[in-house]
Amino acid sequence: MKKYLKLLRVEQWVKNLFVFLPVFFSGKIMDTDLFSKSCVAFIVFSLTASCIYILNDYMDIELDKRHPEKRNRPLASGAIGKKTAIGIFVLLIVLAVGFTLYMQNRGLEIQEFATVIISYFVINILYTFKLKHVAIVDICIIATGFVLRVLAGGYITGIVVSQWAILLTFILALVLAIGKRRGELINAQINGKTRKALDGYNVQFADIALSISCALAIVCYLMFTLSPEVQQKFHPRVFYTVIFVVFAFLRYLQQTLVYNKTESPTKIIYKDHYIQATMLLWLIAFLLQIYFKK
Repeated sequence: MKKYLKLLRVEQWVKNLFVFLPVFFSGKIMDTDLFSKSCVAFIVFSLTASCIYILNDYMDIELDKRHPEKRNRPLASGAIGKKTAIGIFVLLIVLAVGFTLYMQNRGLEIQEFATVIISYFVINILYTFKLKHVAIVDICIIATGFVLRVLAGGYITGIVVSQWAILLTFILALVLAIGKRRGELINAQINGKTRKALDGYNVQFADIALSISCALAIVCYLMFTLSPEVQQKFHPRVFYTVIFVVFAFLRYLQQTLVYNKTESPTKIIYKDHYIQATMLLWLIAFLLQIYFKK
């Protein structure tokens, strides 16, 4: 069972929690109907993402065999055969379509949600076969995938996603994508390049791009907290959550530039206790502002 969970990259499903952002920030997370819709959206997005992961691993078997960590993936290591992987790929598509039709049978308007899911699938198919080899385009596609997650959560619940949410999500994902590429560049210096797009990067460029993106993210978040509509919706003291954001980005930069530990951003979320604590405090701060304000 472990090898199949590894094939699906279940640990990466944490990224799909972005579908819950619209219902959380709208103050309606306690609405069981909207929360259940978000849960179904999470499942559909996770199944679709796992399809892409399987396809990507299938296409990169030979490259992954040369990577110190990726060579342990089920397909690269031979733990799961190609035919079995294809069968699971088809099954996941059937399940994703099944859950979507289930929502439609419940009387939900799913056209926009389905469009987002299909867009995510098509874009990532193009990414797997071609665009992941094009520097800069590759990281922008990764960032766009996170925006689509947020939009999916908004469309399925009927909650309008603000421009601030789209902008901040894109920039945050861009920071993580650049950090990942930088980690791959460091690894390439030891084990050789395992991704063609790395030809369009070097460590100096990654460091500059990462620093610019982090600064842009902090400035945009600061503007977000000071915007009149946000201060009116929450409370003027929402401004103080900037402290958590600044610390989190500085910690991420430290892990990236000092310790070279960001080839896999997901691992940081699971292992870095400082970032975990900061994210928790930030979440609690908004929880108090949204659900317990007077």
